[in-house]
Amino acid sequence: MSERVEILQTGNGVRLRLRVKPGGRHQRLIGAYGGALKLEVSAAPEKGRANAAVIRLLSDALGLQRNRVEIVAGASSQDKIAVLAGCSVEEITARLASADIPAGNTPAVRRS
Repeated sequence: MSERVEILQTGNGVRLRLRVKPGGRHQRLIGAYGGALKLEVSAAPEKGRANAAVIRLLSDALGLQRNRVEIVAGASSQDKIAVLAGCSVEEITARLASADIPAGNTPAVRRS
């Protein structure tokens, strides 16, 4: 069974769990990690630099304005929750799929 990024529809957009690797060599989306979207940013985890880099990376990778991406939990943790305002599950699933990252709330098919 392949992992998927779980996306939850909220009243004002969608919610994503994130697993962040700060201080990395690249700025990139890595893929699904236990239902979260794993990503790497080069900014150090100090004075909010890594969080700002996460917002920039998500907005650029998903084609969203930066003011539509907000980290609502986990500001000082590798595990974060982001809200993408004004988006639907289908829209974000399609945008992640274009980056070859499986996402959505449909469970992956098990093959025996």
